[in-house]
Amino acid sequence: MNSKNLIQIKQFCVYHEIENTFITELNNYGLVEIIIQEEDEYLHQEQLPAIEKMIRMHYDLKINLEGIDAIYNLLNKIEVLQQNLTATQNKLRLFEHYQIE
Repeated sequence: MNSKNLIQIKQFCVYHEIENTFITELNNYGLVEIIIQEEDEYLHQEQLPAIEKMIRMHYDLKINLEGIDAIYNLLNKIEVLQQNLTATQNKLRLFEHYQIE
């Protein structure tokens, strides 16, 4: 894995003014993946937008970790359903196109 794409958890937490334990708890719930290299903990940069949403949910909206877990999983299911709907609509348009000709 390219270390250029890794963000040190300590620096991330200082920047966002949160406790390191919040990231650890997110990892315990399976919401983020902590990468350990050379005895230090990192996050992959692709996870940052989701983690920042979770930070806002927890610190701004006062949603506990169980709630964040439920919300995050529901949002992921909605995204998959939207992708399936788009794919189905595209197939239907293609089918309708060939029916007209």
